[in-house]
Amino acid sequence: MKRMLSMLALSALPAVALASPTVEMTTNKGNIEITLDSAKAPKTVENFVAYAKAGHYNGTVFHRVIDGFMIQGGGFDTKLNQKPTRAAIANEASNGLKNGIGTIAMARTADPNSATAQFFINVANNDFLDYKSPTPQGAGYAVFGKVTRGMDVVNRIAKTRTGSMNGMGDVPFEPIVIQKVTIKP
Repeated sequence: MKRMLSMLALSALPAVALASPTVEMTTNKGNIEITLDSAKAPKTVENFVAYAKAGHYNGTVFHRVIDGFMIQGGGFDTKLNQKPTRAAIANEASNGLKNGIGTIAMARTADPNSATAQFFINVANNDFLDYKSPTPQGAGYAVFGKVTRGMDVVNRIAKTRTGSMNGMGDVPFEPIVIQKVTIKP
């Protein structure tokens, strides 16, 4: 009986909560495979997957690259024009996932609940970005997956020469293009 109740409870969960979607990010520097964590960051994964399926990330760039910290992308096209986004999502940084090497997290403004499409991949253990408290200063950045293949590509991107362009700092001089993001079956 207990087993039957457990199975019923699991069947009541949305399919995305049970799955761990894998994403293939094709860049002009190589491919990056990322396994998303729907169990710990369901709304964030759902948001990222929706942007990917809509083709939002295709043709965007890693517009902020800081070696020893992270690479950030998903919001600007190759001419550094910001792409339109949907409404912001709630911050899920209190999910227990940490901003360690190879994890992917949502970028946001000073408002903890302002993440839309931009994300970053950590190239260092950035524990100062982890959830500490439910205050704006302690809210952290929501991790929602981990690179499972292609960390060499991420590290190569992190070593790119950067400078200031269009009023932004840490922009690669040579565009690092996300050609497409696909959800693997």
